[in-house]
Amino acid sequence: MSGHETTSGDAGGPTRRDFLYLTTGMAGAVGAVAVAWPFIDQMRPDASTLALASIEVDVGALEPGMSLTAKWRGKPIFIRNRTPEEVEAANKVALTELKDPVARNGNLPPDAQATDLDRSAGKGKENWIVMIGSCTHLGCVPLGQAGDFGGWFCPCHGSHYDTAGRIRKGPAPQNLAIPTFSFASDTVIKIG
Repeated sequence: MSGHETTSGDAGGPTRRDFLYLTTGMAGAVGAVAVAWPFIDQMRPDASTLALASIEVDVGALEPGMSLTAKWRGKPIFIRNRTPEEVEAANKVALTELKDPVARNGNLPPDAQATDLDRSAGKGKENWIVMIGSCTHLGCVPLGQAGDFGGWFCPCHGSHYDTAGRIRKGPAPQNLAIPTFSFASDTVIKIG
């Protein structure tokens, strides 16, 4: 004999050593998963975060010209019932005058134009506008019904938004973002 011994009958088959390597490797893999799981599991959002995935806001008390600010996913959400004059002023703005011609409306395709209708709640609800109240320059919270265009004004760096939340002047590069939302009823808006 040559001095090499196998536990199997044929010389090319698996040996006891091969079996031990395989089982040790499997045990190591199971152990690694068992150690890593608590770290992976802690990255999932907790129940309070999941509860904020969508909110419902009662807007029944908002008369034309009134606004409210809600909180969704840690961000301010501006909801405004615009006056007919505000809607008319926003409709008169030519797209060529806009610094950002994209609607940035989570309810529409990404390439939708920033017309007043595409920035509002849609046909028949043009007076309603729902936006994330975070300046697109550095994330400050703009003041409502202020600035050169009667919409929102960020006093931190001088960004002016019109009554449709479109950037018109200042360092902000984009229009205020519009989250995914819908009317759950005539007086309740569901955001998210």
